[in-house]
Amino acid sequence: MAQDIWLNLPVKDLAKSVAFFTEIGFARNLGPGNSEQSASFTIGQKQVVLMLFAQDVFPGFTNNALSDTSKGTEVLFSLGADSREQVDNIANRVKSAGGAVFGEPRESNGFMYGCGFCDPDGHRWNLLFMDPGKMPK
Repeated sequence: MAQDIWLNLPVKDLAKSVAFFTEIGFARNLGPGNSEQSASFTIGQKQVVLMLFAQDVFPGFTNNALSDTSKGTEVLFSLGADSREQVDNIANRVKSAGGAVFGEPRESNGFMYGCGFCDPDGHRWNLLFMDPGKMPK
């Protein structure tokens, strides 16, 4: 079975995307995977790897056309948050870093608090805090 997960995303402007993900708190993954055409980050305690690739090289290894994120959603990445405050903080950082919040932070189902945002390339992300004390039994 697979040991690791890498999320690979095409980006229009690598430097802008690197600045965005750094600003919202993703950790740079130094070493292999960083070049003039790619950048590597890790996400969370399990250190899922996020690879950003200049969009002109991306179809070369996917053998498929890029999705137009302005017209449809190809995937929704969901991230777990540690608290409601962290959701609010990251939503604010997304806005100041050049992303867009498409779902403002709010509570749902009585135990979840989250928001939805787009990175500068329109890839959609979901940030969610689940309060264990309020979860249904």
